[in-house]
Amino acid sequence: MIANVARGSLGNLVEWYDWHTYAIFSIYFATVFFPKGDLTAQLLSTAAVFAVGFLMRPLGGWLLGIYADRFGRRAALSLSVILMGIGSLLIGATPSYAAIGIAAPILLIVARLLQGLSVGGEFGSSATYLSEVATPGRRGFYSSFQYVSIVLGQLIALAVLLLGQALLTEEQMYEWGWRIPFFIGAAASLVVLYLRRHMDESEQFKEEQAAERLAKEEGRVVKKGLRSLFTEYPGEFAAVFALAIGGTVAFYTFTSYSQRYMVNTAGLSKSEASLVMFGALVLLMVLQPLVGHLSDRVGRRKVMAVFAGGGVLLTVPLLTLLGQTTNIILAFLIVCVAMVFLSGYTALAAIVKAEMFPTKVRALGVGLPHALVTATFGGTAETVALALKQAGMESAYFWYVTGCIALTGIAVYFIPDTRDNSVLEPKSR
Repeated sequence: MIANVARGSLGNLVEWYDWHTYAIFSIYFATVFFPKGDLTAQLLSTAAVFAVGFLMRPLGGWLLGIYADRFGRRAALSLSVILMGIGSLLIGATPSYAAIGIAAPILLIVARLLQGLSVGGEFGSSATYLSEVATPGRRGFYSSFQYVSIVLGQLIALAVLLLGQALLTEEQMYEWGWRIPFFIGAAASLVVLYLRRHMDESEQFKEEQAAERLAKEEGRVVKKGLRSLFTEYPGEFAAVFALAIGGTVAFYTFTSYSQRYMVNTAGLSKSEASLVMFGALVLLMVLQPLVGHLSDRVGRRKVMAVFAGGGVLLTVPLLTLLGQTTNIILAFLIVCVAMVFLSGYTALAAIVKAEMFPTKVRALGVGLPHALVTATFGGTAETVALALKQAGMESAYFWYVTGCIALTGIAVYFIPDTRDNSVLEPKSR
């Protein structure tokens, strides 16, 4: 079991390294793919393409979710990493706007569409796999490693950035240094593909396959896919959608946008902002299994309520203070506070959703509503923030994030604790 969790997490790590590399290095390649302009305008262009990638995530959550529920979690996870690797290679190899004109941003968009399709299917399949192979009674702990791998992927991308900033000049980073992490991601995808093709399929999926074969022999029809999801589990679908809104917006705000916010608003240097994010992400990663284990002891609702309450009360003052400080230590402490309450969502993002659905629609039920939320809320977070900054209303974004977290808080209040009502446990299946 531990070996399968490790293999599944390592694959997830590389996928999210590739995904986050775009956001982390956009400060350098914004001038490569788009015509000359002020920094905020170019960042807004790259953020818009970042959001375009999110538009493919619902399609990925739907197609790869159905694929995972029909052909297995292992098969879906292998397909998703292939798509991600192709997207990373395309970004790294695409010439500049000055060299090929409008074809440059078009190829960038195509690459992000492929990556969006990949990540849209990755979340549901990965969350399902890790939840299913975890030890009963410790599912919160083991499934929390999904976000350990997500954050570790982002940390590695940041480490590559810091290394590049240390070894290369500013001009070299802008000219060609930013391409290196994309080639690294493409190569790592090949390694992960090998690992995923050799990991064990979950026993719950095997049992479901056997049950479906028996039903077919007996002439019984087993509804699967979207028809089953929307007719048999509409409440669970809505619950996952609501739970994901605040967590998704908060996650992209504090782990992605805040790096550019510290540079573009607070006035920290790129290297200082990178160091702040690196340290804060280490904390977030370490917190995941601790918070996941806590949810196994006290329940999922109580832990997620800490996220919702902390987010509603602290988001506006934290972002306001972060935008006004040029002290790197204070900036680090501010972001760390955000990571503490954010972990109340991220550590449970996989298990709290997987525990709502039976095996036959679990990957689809987890992946599709989550992907819809990331497309409509997560993928547009940075675009909304930068647009409001350009309009002179930057602080309005802080209240937007707070409102999204409040919606998740309402969902947490009304939804029963999934630990005590989990369909993953034998007694419930």
